[in-house]
Amino acid sequence: MVATVHDTMAAREGGSLARLFVGFVVGLVVTLFLFWFMQYMIDQADRSLDESDRGSLVDFVRVERDESIQRKDRKPEKPPEPDQPPPQPPTPQLDNLDPSAEKIAIQAAPVDTDIDMTGGFSLGVGEGDYLPIVKVAPIYPQRALSRGIEGHCTVMYTVTRQGTVRDPAVVESDCTSSLFHRASVQAALKFKYKPRVVDGQTIEVPGVQNRFTFKITE
Repeated sequence: MVATVHDTMAAREGGSLARLFVGFVVGLVVTLFLFWFMQYMIDQADRSLDESDRGSLVDFVRVERDESIQRKDRKPEKPPEPDQPPPQPPTPQLDNLDPSAEKIAIQAAPVDTDIDMTGGFSLGVGEGDYLPIVKVAPIYPQRALSRGIEGHCTVMYTVTRQGTVRDPAVVESDCTSSLFHRASVQAALKFKYKPRVVDGQTIEVPGVQNRFTFKITE
């Protein structure tokens, strides 16, 4: 019984050694085959390269362009000679003038204005009534303009000793629309007068009136 087990173990060890040897031989053969196959492939690749079949390479050389600007010296052309100037007109002869000849009378052209320069006028020196110097036209109210309303408005005020306007007030009985009140008063405040002079002293003039006319023109 003991001899049989020993023989069985020896037989198994012998089979393992045989398989190990066979595996080592097979591995060595495969390794050698791979080395030979790689060397064969390298040799075939070297043979496929033929220097005679290679195309020639063309070397391009870029030449720098001369970008210097050549300037041409152009001289301006000489202008043509000017034409001869026209002859001078003859000098008028003043020897035959008659100083006793009749003179020509020239009258001033008539001028018509739309400015109502009401107030007193005086041509005296030192004394006189008040005289309007500056009168400003009123600004047409936008509401009246949009509605097409026309009319007039009278403002009463006092001309001061300095020639300015004080305390302007609308004369209700002589104003066609309340839309013209503010514009008329604002215009009257901008008036300038030469004050009234009595005995060498300036005095105020109350109760001065001015009518403003509002008319839409095309």
